[in-house]
Amino acid sequence: MSSTASRVQVKDIEAALADIGEITAARVVVTPEGVISEVHVIALPNKPAKQLVRDIESTLMARFAIPIDHKKISIAMLGKEAVAEPEGRSSMIRPRMISVHASTSGVQASVSVTLEIADVEYAGVACGPASQTGRMRLVALATLDAVGQYATAAIAFALEDVAIIQLGGEKVAVSCISLVSGFGEQSLSGSALVRQNDNDSIVRATLDAINRRMGFLTTE
Repeated sequence: MSSTASRVQVKDIEAALADIGEITAARVVVTPEGVISEVHVIALPNKPAKQLVRDIESTLMARFAIPIDHKKISIAMLGKEAVAEPEGRSSMIRPRMISVHASTSGVQASVSVTLEIADVEYAGVACGPASQTGRMRLVALATLDAVGQYATAAIAFALEDVAIIQLGGEKVAVSCISLVSGFGEQSLSGSALVRQNDNDSIVRATLDAINRRMGFLTTE
């Protein structure tokens, strides 16, 4: 059993911790030798901090065989208003990508993304300059346009940045989103390994950023 974490594994650990229901963000700090020195998480106030600490310890041990001293775990609780989810709203709603179509005409590009959300299809579109970065942004913007058709008017998305980066031996799509609502502005990020093509991966990264907020997007 090793108590160290590689640089790539740190990203996996942070993603695994973010999968814990109450945790909205996680940051793992390691020493130059790869030993975990700090774990910082932001969590919803649905569960006592002590229980969250135990969940973090269990996740690290079960998934990575890494033991950790509970004193190295820091938890910041969001205010209770952050969990004011409408009664009966399912937090398990997940958009499913149906198709992505991109075209270029001269210096302009257009992208359409069709998603299935709660058994209904929504087609989002975006148009703009046909630069390499511009085309990536259009894919993310079209994805957000489709989700926005499902969301209540009291919610808005802003695309902060999107990129395809090289991480170790893998290409990874990363999308950074701002969710604006009556509670203020919240920064979200998501990622997806590039498996089929860049456009599909950008859609999946954008959805990864907002998937855990789908239950808050409507008031029906």
